Amino acid sequence: MEDRCPWCGNDPLYVAYHDTEWGVPERDGRALWEKLVLDGFQAGLAWITILRKRENFRTAFAGFDPATVARWGEPEIARLLADAGIVRHRGKIEATIAGARAYLDIEEREGFSNFCWEFVDGAPIRNRFATQAEVPAETPLSHRFSKELKARGFRFCGPTIVYAWMEATGMVNDHLVTCPRHAAVGD
Repeated sequence: MEDRCPWCGNDPLYVAYHDTEWGVPERDGRALWEKLVLDGFQAGLAWITILRKRENFRTAFAGFDPATVARWGEPEIARLLADAGIVRHRGKIEATIAGARAYLDIEEREGFSNFCWEFVDGAPIRNRFATQAEVPAETPLSHRFSKELKARGFRFCGPTIVYAWMEATGMVNDHLVTCPRHAAVGD
């Protein structure tokens, strides 16, 4: 695909992710939570690292079933810290367990997908950036969203992580205008 967003380079896994998944509006609450968790694990690392380990994460975290993960404690943390297939970081693992509990609370009260999409008034923000240099790392909206997620019990969800997650899940369309995916992901 000519004029693809340059951030994905030529790695086939990264290219496939860009071409089929990144920026596509995600409305499933559980999938939104999974992607938020993975973006939290990415903090300090390259996204391709997480992408390469994504299936291992799914196995290690019980398919990202929040009801299962929310019940975990020290034995599961120890198991995960010994799992070389994922990023072994106690704080991020504990944040995932806390996030599962927060997810379940929000899901019960208002629906996690509804909660998330309300921040963008239910429709993707369609930016029109011509170069990668124009794309922000965070915005006032990602600061507000991050603050609310933290207030609800999430961790590893600072404004930069939240903005990357919003891009990945299609709440924000930051495909460059020259990229065929910009129009393809639509609303």
